[in-house]
Order: sequence, then C-alpha cells, then structure tokens
Amino acid sequence: MQVQSITAVIVEDETAAITALHNYLLKFCPQVVVKGTAQNCREAVQVLHEVQPQLVFLDVEMPFGNAFDVLDQCRDLRFETIFVTAFSEYSLKALNQSAAYYLLKPLSIEELILAVNKVQQQLQQQQQINRNQIILDNAKEGRPEKQHVILPTLDGFDVVKMGDIVRLKGNGNFTDVYLQDGARKMVCRFLKHFTEILPHPFVRVHKSHIVNTHFVKSYHKGAGGYVVLNDGTEVEVSPAYKEQLLLAFQ
Repeated sequence: MQVQSITAVIVEDETAAITALHNYLLKFCPQVVVKGTAQNCREAVQVLHEVQPQLVFLDVEMPFGNAFDVLDQCRDLRFETIFVTAFSEYSLKALNQSAAYYLLKPLSIEELILAVNKVQQQLQQQQQINRNQIILDNAKEGRPEKQHVILPTLDGFDVVKMGDIVRLKGNGNFTDVYLQDGARKMVCRFLKHFTEILPHPFVRVHKSHIVNTHFVKSYHKGAGGYVVLNDGTEVEVSPAYKEQLLLAFQ
C-alpha cells in the first residue's frame, strides 16, 4: 500500500523552531502534512489525541515534562516518532537502543529527509514495531539486563533483552550478535554503534569484540590475554582494552 501523504504533528517549545521545521518539510518533504503543533507537554498530549497523526516530531526537552512524559500519556495511540534533541549522552543512548529516529539540533536538511524517508518506508511496509513503548519501558527499567535493544537485520528487526546478549563480533559493515540461547543475529550496524549504546556490563575487549562480563568465566594473562566465556568461547583481549576489562571486575 503506497502512502500518498503522512499526517504529522510538531511538538517543539520554540515558535521559531516550529516555523523552521515546517518550512523545511514544505520544501524538502512535501509528503508530510503538518496537522497541528504544540509547545509543551500538556498541549502535545491534547493535540496528539485530537489529530491522531502518523508521525510526530517530538522535542526531547520542553516545559511541563519531556518527550517520555508525552509518550507515556499517549500509550493508546500508535504513531512513528522522530525525536528532535540537543546532544545528550543519556537521551541519545536511549534512542539508539530502541533504533529510534532522531535529529540533532541544529537540524540538518539531509538528516531530516533521511529520517522522513525511513518513516515512510515503515508505514508502507506496515511494520508493527512499537519503538515508543520500548523507549518508555527502558527508561523505567533501571537494570540494564532487563532493558531491550532493537537489532536491525537484513530481514527486518529483532527485539532482545540486553541481558541475553553474550558477545558481539564485528563483521565488516555488520555485527554478529551472539545470544544466550545459542542464536546468532547478523545486525546492520558497525560494532562501534554498540560500543556507544550498550551500558555496563558490556565491555569492548578488542577492536572486533564486545563481551557481556556477566558471561565471563575466566581471564588468562598475556600481552592482552584472553577471556573464556561460560559457553567455552575464547575471546582475545587486545592490550589497548585490557585495563578497562580488568576495571569492570573491580
């Protein structure tokens, strides 16, 4: 089914930013039809329920709450979200873990077009993945092993608990993710992506390897040494990453 147009709402606390984004959309993403705007959390919840858009451009920080508060109060709605945010390590990690679409301020037209095209593709394929719900659940779950991460694959995506990931291995433009049940997922992301989004107990031990230290059975000394995991796998530790591995066990 072709999506001829995408109904949207812009949630942003600055009037000038709303105007700028609206103008960008008119010029560069004409398939997006803005049906409403809001400048704080309270207005956003009301407008989203009135319009019920397919897409929301959602500022992460705003008066009377933030993006997570808006999503929490709109659990009954289904829409794709493109987050708009100033750089924040916490927010970017949360968004990346859920494979969310986001734009950094100041906005890049190229990134805007790319994000809108990805949303349009999702709507055309009718992929039923509720990123908003995963973001909320992760934000409320303090234990990393209970949080979920979305793994984009060649066939679509997989949603897995972080605690089920044993190790990750770089594979060119992809990353092989090994799970506790023995499954291996080939994910369409560089290993560096996971270095940035996976919290402790994940530690990079080599340019090609990240391990979940909860599955490390032993460490053997050497120039860098190597670790043995619970399943018997041996993973080399390079000298450059040895110290951060040992720190993880102190």
